[in-house]
Amino acid sequence: MGRLDDVERRLEKIVRGVFSRGGGRQVEPVEIASALRREMDHKSIVLTEGRTITPNVFDARLSDADFEKAQEWGTALAEELCEVAIKHARSQGYALLGPVRFSFLHDPVLRTGVFEIDSKTEKQQDRQRTARSGGPRTAPRGGSVTGGPWRKEAEEKRPVLEIHGQRYALNAPTIVLGRSSEADILVDDTGVSRKHLQIHTQDGLSEAVDLGSTNGSYVNGQKINGSVPLTDGSVISMGRTKITFRLIPASKSDR
Repeated sequence: MGRLDDVERRLEKIVRGVFSRGGGRQVEPVEIASALRREMDHKSIVLTEGRTITPNVFDARLSDADFEKAQEWGTALAEELCEVAIKHARSQGYALLGPVRFSFLHDPVLRTGVFEIDSKTEKQQDRQRTARSGGPRTAPRGGSVTGGPWRKEAEEKRPVLEIHGQRYALNAPTIVLGRSSEADILVDDTGVSRKHLQIHTQDGLSEAVDLGSTNGSYVNGQKINGSVPLTDGSVISMGRTKITFRLIPASKSDR
Protein backbone atom coordinates (compact mmCIF):
# COMPACT_ATOMS: atom_id res chain seq x y z
CA MET A 1 0.00 0.00 0.00
CA GLY A 2 1.25 3.53 -0.78
CA ARG A 3 2.04 6.35 1.58
CA LEU A 4 -0.73 7.02 4.10
CA ASP A 5 -2.64 10.30 3.73
CA ASP A 6 -3.23 12.70 6.63
CA VAL A 7 -6.60 11.18 7.55
CA GLU A 8 -5.13 7.70 7.80
CA ARG A 9 -2.23 9.00 9.89
CA ARG A 10 -4.67 10.54 12.34
CA LEU A 11 -6.66 7.32 12.32
CA GLU A 12 -3.57 5.31 13.21
CA LYS A 13 -2.64 7.76 15.93
CA ILE A 14 -5.93 7.65 17.84
CA VAL A 15 -6.02 3.85 17.88
CA ARG A 16 -2.32 3.08 18.31
CA GLY A 17 -1.95 0.35 20.90
CA VAL A 18 -5.60 -0.73 20.70
CA PHE A 19 -5.53 -2.73 17.48
CA SER A 20 -2.42 -4.71 18.33
CA ARG A 21 -1.05 -7.98 17.06
CA GLY A 22 -0.52 -9.46 20.48
CA GLY A 23 -2.45 -12.67 21.09
CA GLY A 24 -3.28 -13.14 17.44
CA ARG A 25 -3.60 -10.71 14.59
CA GLN A 26 -6.48 -8.26 14.90
CA VAL A 27 -8.08 -5.90 12.42
CA GLU A 28 -6.18 -2.65 11.86
CA PRO A 29 -7.97 0.66 11.18
CA VAL A 30 -6.05 1.23 7.94
CA GLU A 31 -7.42 -2.10 6.66
CA ILE A 32 -10.96 -0.89 7.36
CA ALA A 33 -10.21 2.39 5.55
CA SER A 34 -8.92 0.52 2.49
CA ALA A 35 -11.91 -1.82 2.48
CA LEU A 36 -14.24 1.17 2.82
CA ARG A 37 -12.82 2.75 -0.33
CA ARG A 38 -13.08 -0.54 -2.23
CA GLU A 39 -16.72 -0.88 -1.13
CA MET A 40 -17.47 2.62 -2.44
CA ASP A 41 -15.83 1.83 -5.78
CA HIS A 42 -17.59 -1.52 -6.10
CA LYS A 43 -21.04 -0.12 -5.24
CA SER A 44 -20.77 3.08 -7.29
CA ILE A 45 -23.50 3.56 -9.90
CA VAL A 46 -23.34 5.81 -12.97
CA LEU A 47 -26.59 7.73 -13.45
CA THR A 48 -28.04 8.65 -16.84
CA GLU A 49 -27.12 12.31 -16.47
CA GLY A 50 -23.49 11.41 -15.97
CA ARG A 51 -23.28 11.59 -12.18
CA THR A 52 -21.88 8.66 -10.24
CA ILE A 53 -23.39 7.93 -6.84
CA THR A 54 -21.89 5.80 -4.10
CA PRO A 55 -23.16 4.55 -0.72
CA ASN A 56 -23.04 6.90 2.26
CA VAL A 57 -24.03 4.57 5.13
CA PHE A 58 -21.60 1.83 6.20
CA ASP A 59 -21.54 -0.99 8.77
CA ALA A 60 -18.31 -2.78 9.70
CA ARG A 61 -19.02 -6.19 11.22
CA LEU A 62 -16.29 -7.30 13.62
CA SER A 63 -15.42 -10.40 15.62
CA ASP A 64 -15.68 -10.56 19.41
CA ALA A 65 -12.12 -9.38 20.05
CA ASP A 66 -12.02 -6.78 17.27
CA PHE A 67 -15.37 -5.30 18.29
CA GLU A 68 -14.22 -5.00 21.89
CA LYS A 69 -11.13 -3.08 20.77
CA ALA A 70 -13.07 -0.81 18.40
CA GLN A 71 -15.60 -0.06 21.13
CA GLU A 72 -12.87 1.52 23.26
CA TRP A 73 -12.54 4.34 20.70
CA GLY A 74 -16.12 4.50 19.46
CA THR A 75 -17.05 7.87 17.98
CA ALA A 76 -13.50 9.07 17.30
CA LEU A 77 -12.71 6.09 15.09
CA ALA A 78 -16.10 6.16 13.36
CA GLU A 79 -15.75 9.86 12.55
CA GLU A 80 -12.29 9.37 11.07
CA LEU A 81 -13.67 6.60 8.84
CA CYS A 82 -16.47 8.93 7.76
CA GLU A 83 -13.80 11.42 6.74
CA VAL A 84 -12.06 8.68 4.73
CA ALA A 85 -15.33 8.10 2.84
CA ILE A 86 -15.92 11.81 2.20
CA LYS A 87 -12.37 12.35 0.98
CA HIS A 88 -12.53 9.33 -1.34
CA ALA A 89 -15.86 10.53 -2.77
CA ARG A 90 -14.30 13.89 -3.57
CA SER A 91 -11.21 12.38 -5.18
CA GLN A 92 -13.28 10.06 -7.40
CA GLY A 93 -16.03 12.57 -8.21
CA TYR A 94 -18.71 10.48 -6.51
CA ALA A 95 -22.00 12.05 -5.38
CA LEU A 96 -23.16 11.35 -1.84
CA LEU A 97 -26.95 11.57 -1.54
CA GLY A 98 -26.90 12.14 2.20
CA PRO A 99 -24.68 12.45 5.29
CA VAL A 100 -22.00 9.81 5.75
CA ARG A 101 -22.50 7.44 8.67
CA PHE A 102 -20.22 4.64 9.87
CA SER A 103 -21.19 2.03 12.46
CA PHE A 104 -19.43 -0.89 14.10
CA LEU A 105 -21.48 -4.04 14.63
CA HIS A 106 -20.67 -7.18 16.58
CA ASP A 107 -20.70 -10.39 14.54
CA PRO A 108 -19.71 -13.39 16.69
CA VAL A 109 -19.48 -15.64 13.63
CA LEU A 110 -16.37 -13.84 12.33
CA ARG A 111 -12.85 -14.88 13.34
CA THR A 112 -10.45 -12.42 14.95
CA GLY A 113 -8.72 -10.41 12.23
CA VAL A 114 -11.60 -10.88 9.77
CA PHE A 115 -14.20 -8.19 9.11
CA GLU A 116 -16.88 -7.38 6.55
CA ILE A 117 -18.33 -4.06 5.39
CA ASP A 118 -21.96 -3.60 4.35
CA SER A 119 -23.15 -0.40 2.68
CA LYS A 120 -26.26 1.33 1.42
CA THR A 121 -27.38 4.63 -0.05
CA GLU A 122 -29.60 6.72 2.18
CA LYS A 123 -31.00 9.95 0.71
CA GLN A 124 -30.78 13.25 2.53
CA GLN A 125 -34.18 14.09 3.96
CA ASP A 126 -33.65 17.82 4.13
CA ARG A 127 -33.19 18.76 0.46
CA GLN A 128 -33.09 22.48 1.13
CA ARG A 129 -30.18 22.10 3.51
CA THR A 130 -28.40 19.97 0.90
CA ALA A 131 -28.86 22.70 -1.71
CA ARG A 132 -27.52 25.39 0.64
CA SER A 133 -24.44 23.31 1.37
CA GLY A 134 -23.59 23.10 -2.32
CA GLY A 135 -25.11 19.71 -3.14
CA PRO A 136 -24.46 16.20 -1.91
CA ARG A 137 -21.19 15.59 -3.71
CA THR A 138 -19.06 16.57 -0.71
CA ALA A 139 -20.96 15.80 2.47
CA PRO A 140 -20.08 18.48 5.07
CA ARG A 141 -17.33 17.69 7.51
CA GLY A 142 -18.37 17.46 11.12
CA GLY A 143 -22.09 17.55 10.38
CA SER A 144 -21.69 14.60 8.05
CA VAL A 145 -21.79 12.12 10.93
CA THR A 146 -25.38 11.77 12.14
CA GLY A 147 -26.31 9.82 15.23
CA GLY A 148 -24.05 7.56 17.24
CA PRO A 149 -21.75 4.93 15.77
CA TRP A 150 -23.10 2.08 17.90
CA ARG A 151 -26.19 0.04 17.08
CA LYS A 152 -27.03 -0.75 20.72
CA GLU A 153 -30.39 -2.33 19.96
CA ALA A 154 -28.77 -4.71 17.48
CA GLU A 155 -25.96 -5.51 19.92
CA GLU A 156 -28.13 -6.12 22.99
CA LYS A 157 -31.19 -7.81 21.48
CA ARG A 158 -31.57 -10.87 19.30
CA PRO A 159 -34.74 -11.81 17.37
CA VAL A 160 -36.15 -15.26 18.12
CA LEU A 161 -39.32 -17.20 17.33
CA GLU A 162 -41.23 -19.16 19.97
CA ILE A 163 -43.11 -22.16 18.52
CA HIS A 164 -44.88 -24.69 20.77
CA GLY A 165 -42.67 -23.74 23.72
CA GLN A 166 -39.43 -24.06 21.73
CA ARG A 167 -37.24 -21.09 20.87
CA TYR A 168 -35.48 -20.60 17.51
CA ALA A 169 -32.83 -17.91 17.07
CA LEU A 170 -33.02 -15.91 13.82
CA ASN A 171 -29.28 -16.02 13.28
CA ALA A 172 -29.32 -15.38 9.52
CA PRO A 173 -30.61 -12.45 7.41
CA THR A 174 -33.29 -14.66 5.86
CA ILE A 175 -35.09 -17.56 7.57
CA VAL A 176 -37.72 -19.66 5.76
CA LEU A 177 -40.49 -21.43 7.67
CA GLY A 178 -42.56 -24.23 6.19
CA ARG A 179 -43.53 -27.89 6.09
CA SER A 180 -40.65 -28.87 3.77
CA SER A 181 -37.47 -30.41 5.15
CA GLU A 182 -35.67 -27.76 3.10
CA ALA A 183 -37.10 -24.96 5.26
CA ASP A 184 -34.81 -23.41 7.87
CA ILE A 185 -37.50 -23.94 10.54
CA LEU A 186 -39.77 -26.94 10.06
CA VAL A 187 -43.42 -26.37 10.98
CA ASP A 188 -45.29 -29.67 11.22
CA ASP A 189 -48.78 -28.47 10.30
CA THR A 190 -50.87 -29.71 7.35
CA GLY A 191 -52.25 -26.19 6.93
CA VAL A 192 -48.75 -24.85 6.28
CA SER A 193 -47.22 -24.77 2.80
CA ARG A 194 -43.86 -26.38 2.06
CA LYS A 195 -42.22 -22.95 1.98
CA HIS A 196 -44.77 -20.76 3.69
CA LEU A 197 -43.18 -17.70 5.28
CA GLN A 198 -39.89 -15.84 5.32
CA ILE A 199 -38.46 -13.72 8.14
CA HIS A 200 -36.07 -11.08 6.85
CA THR A 201 -33.80 -9.25 9.34
CA GLN A 202 -31.56 -6.29 8.54
CA ASP A 203 -30.13 -3.46 10.67
CA GLY A 204 -31.90 -4.79 13.75
CA LEU A 205 -35.34 -4.75 12.09
CA SER A 206 -37.35 -7.84 11.14
CA GLU A 207 -40.29 -8.33 8.81
CA ALA A 208 -42.50 -11.24 7.81
CA VAL A 209 -43.00 -12.03 4.12
CA ASP A 210 -45.58 -14.53 2.88
CA LEU A 211 -44.12 -16.79 0.16
CA GLY A 212 -47.35 -17.30 -1.76
CA SER A 213 -48.69 -19.82 0.72
CA THR A 214 -52.00 -21.61 0.06
CA ASN A 215 -53.70 -20.55 3.30
CA GLY A 216 -51.97 -17.23 3.85
CA SER A 217 -50.04 -15.81 6.80
CA TYR A 218 -51.19 -13.41 9.50
CA VAL A 219 -49.50 -11.04 11.95
CA ASN A 220 -51.61 -10.07 14.96
CA GLY A 221 -54.71 -11.21 13.07
CA GLN A 222 -54.02 -9.16 9.93
CA LYS A 223 -53.29 -11.00 6.68
CA ILE A 224 -49.85 -10.35 5.21
CA ASN A 225 -49.98 -8.69 1.81
CA GLY A 226 -46.35 -8.21 0.82
CA SER A 227 -44.46 -7.76 4.08
CA VAL A 228 -45.29 -6.76 7.66
CA PRO A 229 -42.81 -5.36 10.25
CA LEU A 230 -42.38 -7.43 13.41
CA THR A 231 -42.07 -6.03 16.91
CA ASP A 232 -41.48 -7.72 20.24
CA GLY A 233 -44.56 -9.83 20.99
CA SER A 234 -45.94 -9.98 17.44
CA VAL A 235 -47.96 -13.16 16.86
CA ILE A 236 -47.63 -14.89 13.49
CA SER A 237 -50.35 -17.34 12.41
CA MET A 238 -49.71 -20.10 9.87
CA GLY A 239 -52.34 -22.80 9.48
CA ARG A 240 -53.18 -23.85 13.04
CA THR A 241 -49.77 -22.79 14.34
CA LYS A 242 -49.18 -19.67 16.44
CA ILE A 243 -45.65 -18.24 16.48
CA THR A 244 -44.47 -15.43 18.76
CA PHE A 245 -41.71 -13.07 17.66
CA ARG A 246 -39.46 -11.95 20.52
CA LEU A 247 -36.48 -9.66 21.04
CA ILE A 248 -34.38 -10.98 23.92
CA PRO A 249 -30.96 -10.17 25.41
CA ALA A 250 -28.21 -11.62 23.24
CA SER A 251 -26.70 -13.56 26.13
CA LYS A 252 -29.95 -15.50 26.51
CA SER A 253 -30.66 -16.24 22.84
CA ASP A 254 -30.39 -19.76 21.51
CA ARG A 255 -27.39 -20.28 19.24
